Amino acid sequence: MSKTRLIFSILSIIIVIFFILLAVITLVRKPDEQTSSISTGDLKIASGNISWPVFRGNQALQGLAFGKLSNSLTLLCKFKTDAAIRSSPVVKDGRVYFGSNDNKVYCIDLYSGNEIWSYETMDMVEASPCVVDDAVYVGSSDSFVYAMDARTGELKWKYEAGEKILGAANWAKNPDGSLSILAGSYDNKLHCIDTVSGQAKWTYEADNYINGAAAVTSGVAAFGSCDALLYIISIADGTKATDIMSEAYIPGSPAIVDGIAYFGNYAGELVAADINTADVKWTYQNDDMAFFSSPAVDNRHMVIGARDENLHCFDVKNGDLLWSFQTRGNVDSSPVICDNKVVVGSDDGRLYMVNLNDGNLIWSYQIGEAITSSPAVVNGMVIVGSEDGYLYTFKSE
Repeated sequence: MSKTRLIFSILSIIIVIFFILLAVITLVRKPDEQTSSISTGDLKIASGNISWPVFRGNQALQGLAFGKLSNSLTLLCKFKTDAAIRSSPVVKDGRVYFGSNDNKVYCIDLYSGNEIWSYETMDMVEASPCVVDDAVYVGSSDSFVYAMDARTGELKWKYEAGEKILGAANWAKNPDGSLSILAGSYDNKLHCIDTVSGQAKWTYEADNYINGAAAVTSGVAAFGSCDALLYIISIADGTKATDIMSEAYIPGSPAIVDGIAYFGNYAGELVAADINTADVKWTYQNDDMAFFSSPAVDNRHMVIGARDENLHCFDVKNGDLLWSFQTRGNVDSSPVICDNKVVVGSDDGRLYMVNLNDGNLIWSYQIGEAITSSPAVVNGMVIVGSEDGYLYTFKSE
């Protein structure tokens, strides 16, 4: 073999080995370096995305965000409205959507905080919006659900319920592939609305008003009512599959993980129950805790705020209290779990970040006015509203 041919052969072998090593490194690199998909029951959420399109982050209302979140956050921008913000923001395609008690729905740029559009309803907008495809859906205290073009804010349609709507809208896919919007109202009904026509597909009437949002999973919607029941309703036709009794009215929203619904009530009771059989897996009772907050749940922890001025963490398997974090005000804001941390607001005017394992404080920011809005966490950023009328956006340092 000639010297030139030998060199060529050696170089070819080196190139082949290089590409083999490159392929192996790609396969074994750490999960947080990939755009992987993390299973959450029957839902999958892509890590590293910049989307929080519904209240609590996904249809099952689990309160989970993926990706990294630094131990210290810096204020990136804030946006002023003309009244308190109790609506919880949602994020899609670099835009933030939220309501204000100045009767408006806003769309602003995620990074600059500049207004893109606003739409005025006839009363306060405390409900959280829902963004599906190219439309934004949100309820108002004027009793209407509004559908607007996500890009321009142009009204597509509005649907009238019988009373005010304070809970977030959620979406569901019907057996025929069409989409519906679900919204609970103080008229005691859960309304299932066709996204194209804006007409009711069905309504289901509870025995008292509906304050929270409906969680959606596996063809059913689960929502609490002030009649102390958690209802499990078929999305296909609006019939009741079952219900789960609690000791008092349910002001918040349930979270569903692997077929188990987790929720709290006004009497300080937490419940974990199977949505298919209605079997109660465990309960936790503390009369000093009234739960208006909605829980965040992963495969080990359930974290929820309470009106005893604490953020509490429980074992999802048996309901044992793991830790409590003391604030100086009621915690009606619903927490978010991200990167082994928990982010939540308090009526004491602070936004808190605590360690998920032990509840120790990592970081806080003094806003000054109560935070009942629940944070959205996307791409290392935290967005939350306050009673001072500002929407705040923080970035990881």
